[in-house]
Amino acid sequence: MAKILSIETSTGVCSVAYSENGKVVACKELFQVNSHASNLTVLIEELFAQDSTPQMKDIDAVAVSSGPGSYTGLRIGVSTAKGICYALNKPLIAIDSMHILSQPLSIKEWNSPDLPVVFCPLMDARRMEVYTAIFDTQLNLKEEISAKIVDEETFSKWLECNKVIFFGNGADKCKEVIKHDNAVFVDDCHPLAKNLAPLAENYYNKKQFEDVAYFEPFYLKDFVATTPKKKVL
Repeated sequence: MAKILSIETSTGVCSVAYSENGKVVACKELFQVNSHASNLTVLIEELFAQDSTPQMKDIDAVAVSSGPGSYTGLRIGVSTAKGICYALNKPLIAIDSMHILSQPLSIKEWNSPDLPVVFCPLMDARRMEVYTAIFDTQLNLKEEISAKIVDEETFSKWLECNKVIFFGNGADKCKEVIKHDNAVFVDDCHPLAKNLAPLAENYYNKKQFEDVAYFEPFYLKDFVATTPKKKVL
């Protein structure tokens, strides 16, 4: 039975969870943009201060979202996870944010007698661009993770023969352009540490660990720095 600390920081939500044998025992979530740097370690400390959790030194592994997502959020989450792994000599598990975002939908029953159901997570990547992928209901990857500019034809090949479930923080801006009858939008879906936990248990049992020294987040796109506009007095 693995005891795992899970960390998810790929979006504006900062969350941590402690799980045993894939079951979440305790979790902490903060829905506050740009809060990761100052609050992630505080959430972890609060998590292990609860009576239901052991001391952090007794965990078996640390799991973290590998991306894609927020550059800053991913760097903070991965750096914190690697630091804990180094300090405690524990293995590192990394799982992409598209799987984490899709996990809670995979345990629901979808009533679609005429068409197969596929999941399409949409993570905001500025303007009309999103990070996305396609999964079946068992979370088998059907189309690789990529960055796409969304228009009415972007997912047309999937919509023709499937009921496509769209969700994530990039879904709202896509509702106006994706009008197909087979498109279903699910609100209030976030990649959270508690959804990472059952996936991490599977990785742990298969010993799918990362090299702590060399692992880097999956940014998908290169970071582009911008220069703030000067204020005119």
